[in-house]
Amino acid sequence: MRNIVIFDTTLRDGEQSPGASMNLTEKLEVAQALVDLKVDVIEAGFPIASPGDFQAVQSIARNIQGSTICGLARCNDKDIDRAGEALKDAPDSRIHVFLATSAIHREFKLKMDKEEIIRRAIAGVKRAKGYCDNIEFSPEDAARTEIDFLCEVVEAAIGAGATTVNIPDTVGYATPEHMGTHIKQLVDRVPNIDKAIISVHCHNDLGLAVANSLVAVENGAGQIECTINGIGERAGNCSLEEIVMALRTRADHYKAGTGIETSRLVPTSRLVSSVTGIEVQRNKAIVGRNAFAHEAGIHQDGMLKNPTTYEIMRPEDVGFQKTNLVLGKHSGRAALADRAQALGYHLEGEKLQEVFEEFKKLADKKKEVYDSDIAAIIDQRVATGDDQWQLVRYELKLSGDGIPAATVTLKRGEEEATDTFFGGDGPLDALFRVIEKITDLKVVVRDYRVHSVSQGKDAQGESTVDLEYQGRLHRGRGVSTDTIEASTLAFLNAVNRAALSTAAPENSAVYTKL
Repeated sequence: MRNIVIFDTTLRDGEQSPGASMNLTEKLEVAQALVDLKVDVIEAGFPIASPGDFQAVQSIARNIQGSTICGLARCNDKDIDRAGEALKDAPDSRIHVFLATSAIHREFKLKMDKEEIIRRAIAGVKRAKGYCDNIEFSPEDAARTEIDFLCEVVEAAIGAGATTVNIPDTVGYATPEHMGTHIKQLVDRVPNIDKAIISVHCHNDLGLAVANSLVAVENGAGQIECTINGIGERAGNCSLEEIVMALRTRADHYKAGTGIETSRLVPTSRLVSSVTGIEVQRNKAIVGRNAFAHEAGIHQDGMLKNPTTYEIMRPEDVGFQKTNLVLGKHSGRAALADRAQALGYHLEGEKLQEVFEEFKKLADKKKEVYDSDIAAIIDQRVATGDDQWQLVRYELKLSGDGIPAATVTLKRGEEEATDTFFGGDGPLDALFRVIEKITDLKVVVRDYRVHSVSQGKDAQGESTVDLEYQGRLHRGRGVSTDTIEASTLAFLNAVNRAALSTAAPENSAVYTKL
């Protein structure tokens, strides 16, 4: 059995999903969840992109242990030096350098000939080697690069010191046969290929990212680059949970496996979904709500007789809990911390106390407290970690002709502010407008959603609000048994993020594609 390296790029490529940006607190939370998942390599970000990206990579390098921490850099000195600086405190680091190689990129983007591409690739790998020994090189748009030139570039990069060579299908163009042939040609034709691990980074524009990654493994790839829930720009990336469970379930065919702690797949999926606001479709393979649901009578009959008749995996193997109801109002901090850890969260100190207080409030309101309720409380604390304004109270009144009046009190530090707004297009609009008045931020709501996070009449509602401020989108989340309150919290959370962005406008990222 070969061991396949799992390279997770949720915090870099995954964050490039429109509207999926994360703050530093959220990135650290996700990074720790990836370590608990036993991911081999975490691509923490692109340090040159912005001060915010640099800080995130640096903080993860300093505080997260258990996985190799990787930073992305183009093949130029400034990028590589910035990555080296961000990663210098990591116990185990990798620099990932890249340079486009396809004819269309050479002609229209880089305006370089083949000789210059090879020279830059060699120089980039050698400079990165001055910061750490673990160097990955990616010929961007490799799937559309002429195979003769691709072999030449890969050989040169390995000769310069690259220990991993990644073959990106940058635009999701490859088919399984195409990808398999590319990997086999590299194995057969590159003389020093045994000195490096072959990796693949497949995009999902044609829905083939997982299939292309699997056929790459069949032909000699030893690393898969992927993201939680398959998030990423455009149609996303190879889904980590799908590739891992495909290799595990069909180990008889692939003769390969991973070191992933698969029981953490669902908790990690839920965390990333909550942090990014990108919901997992109900029928999503492995982690979707319906992934192990059976409605057809024939299926139900077979399941009762023997689960393997209609299930090729056990729900508990990927992290679904058979018993959801776990805590009540008499439960203590230790029980809450233990259950949170089983769900993929780490709570201690002040953070545990904050969540415990919110849990007690919820337990007084709800007869039954579910895992999803606990996860929602914790995710809400992560979402509000950088907030400036906090909701103290709100009041809604409707006149006889239905005109709303919303009064809100917000607190920032020791300062409290109260204001009222009359009118608007309904109660929520009035609440949102009075928050704008108090915070002195004029925003435009682009999306608004509410859904239940658990079951029953007293279920908590989770609200997500996407708003635009100064040309940038900001997402906020709020959770409460009162959907009006959840929506108000979500709007305030998004407003706070918008306010933080104005305090550090340089944090807008320069994105790249692989």
